[in-house]
Amino acid sequence: MGVSAAAAPFLMGLPGLAAAKPPTDKQRLVFMFSPNGTVPWEFWPDEQGADFKLKRILAPLEAYRNKMLILRGVSNKVRGDGDSHMRGMSCLLTGKELLPGNIQGGSHTPAGWAGGISIDQELKNFFQGREETRTRFGALEFGVGRLDRADPWTRMSYAGANKPVAPVNDPYQMFEKLYGNVEDRENLVSILDAVRGNLNKAAGKLSHEDRRLLEEHAQFVTEMEKDLKRAREQKVDVAPPDLKRGVSNENDNIPELSRMQIDLLVNSFANDMARVATLQFTKSVGQAKMRWLGIEDTHHTLSHHKDSQKDSQEKLVKINIWFAEQLKYLVERLEATPEPGGTGSMLDNTTVVWTNELGQGNSHTLNNIPFVLIGGGCRFQMGRSLKFDGMAHNRLLLALAHSMGHNLKTFGNPQLSSGGPVDLA
Repeated sequence: MGVSAAAAPFLMGLPGLAAAKPPTDKQRLVFMFSPNGTVPWEFWPDEQGADFKLKRILAPLEAYRNKMLILRGVSNKVRGDGDSHMRGMSCLLTGKELLPGNIQGGSHTPAGWAGGISIDQELKNFFQGREETRTRFGALEFGVGRLDRADPWTRMSYAGANKPVAPVNDPYQMFEKLYGNVEDRENLVSILDAVRGNLNKAAGKLSHEDRRLLEEHAQFVTEMEKDLKRAREQKVDVAPPDLKRGVSNENDNIPELSRMQIDLLVNSFANDMARVATLQFTKSVGQAKMRWLGIEDTHHTLSHHKDSQKDSQEKLVKINIWFAEQLKYLVERLEATPEPGGTGSMLDNTTVVWTNELGQGNSHTLNNIPFVLIGGGCRFQMGRSLKFDGMAHNRLLLALAHSMGHNLKTFGNPQLSSGGPVDLA
């Protein structure tokens, strides 16, 4: 076990490459996260149905109005331990309560990590379980902005209960992961052989619980060996982006880091390295200073200000418009990229879901969580603004799974899946 635990960080850091896939009809899904709630009166359209007008925050996306689905009245009804930011973040894609733990939130019961798998990782496993949809990575987790700690405020992807998945927030590290050198593969082969041998030697000397942990390490080795096999078959059809060198992972570089990560995300999809991705801007309770917008206040602090503080609300509008512009850049890049081996653009087969951990920052409400979908990957009926009456967001997560052919009966808390997947077709 000691060998495996020591080797794991090195193994995870070695670059991998994507396996080439035969041309098929593809469906892809991206979750884009921005923190601290929105400004409701400048976000939600007044109208319902197909004849709706975009308010200021969503105005940058006007060109995609007919490819957009705005879902108002969707609520995160997961309760239990943890504060609203913690549950808003770590239950956002899991739909499942936080486990007991000792991480103290704001005046609420302490909590731990999420108690179930997130929908992005669930779909990754579904796609990876079928030869026709299997890719090199299955899912990729991109971050924008420095994450200085690991806790329920910083993780929205989970491989399972108590198994948070950290986003890669350094574009150069993500580049190496996607396009690393062949020499690393050969080094990894010899390391895996040594690790497997040590695991086998240790198996007979361990307690039941330690054997369970050992089996998890052994499974990790097996998955890495599968990755190597697919990496040997890799063919990169679309050249990787030429990243500007020397962009440090600092607050004031967030705009440039955002573009770099989005370019890598789109390129990874073009080379069929994954069918699912997350794009996480900062974190829940994110304290970025948007100096490039002329704002010196920290984002989370501003989000606590009252509705009557007009100057603060105007700054929050500007911040959320900027996030909408990042979404616009992402969908523009997808639309400008022809579908490899198919017809139309990659946006025709990709749905981007823009969401948040809160409905509004100063109330910390988990009602009216922003959900804006753009693109044709889910085959939903787009070009609509819909309003629900406090529908549990588990039903939306179910609908996303069903749209990808994964017909789950429930997801997350089964009681919150009552009614089944919401009909968006």
